[in-house]
Amino acid sequence: MESLTELRVRYAETDAMGIVHHATYPVWMELGRSDFLRGLGQSYAEWEARGVRLVVNEIRVRFRSPARYDELVQVHTWLKETGRRRVVFAYRIERAGTLLAEGESVHLVAGTDNRARVLPDDLLALVQGA
Repeated sequence: MESLTELRVRYAETDAMGIVHHATYPVWMELGRSDFLRGLGQSYAEWEARGVRLVVNEIRVRFRSPARYDELVQVHTWLKETGRRRVVFAYRIERAGTLLAEGESVHLVAGTDNRARVLPDDLLALVQGA
């Protein structure tokens, strides 16, 4: 399964050169992750309410082409890897079919105390079914 999140570049997301600042892309990836989980039928807020957190362990972004103010961009999100203790999401950020950036985020499963945990069976089945 792949989710699609569409957004319009806000002025505050650009730098002095009029290009989307590199720090914006992980924020867009987070939007994609949230939409992906919502598309599976359970929001990340519901996971947190159950005491399950996905702690960011690593983020990689490779920039290909710049995005600018007021452009419409699409964030494609899918699961690359799932396990009891680790979940890896992949992303492709485009503008009208032009690749702007691609990346991955690695998440470790933790409890509300931020200590390592394993995904409950039902959540593991949910993400593995994607």
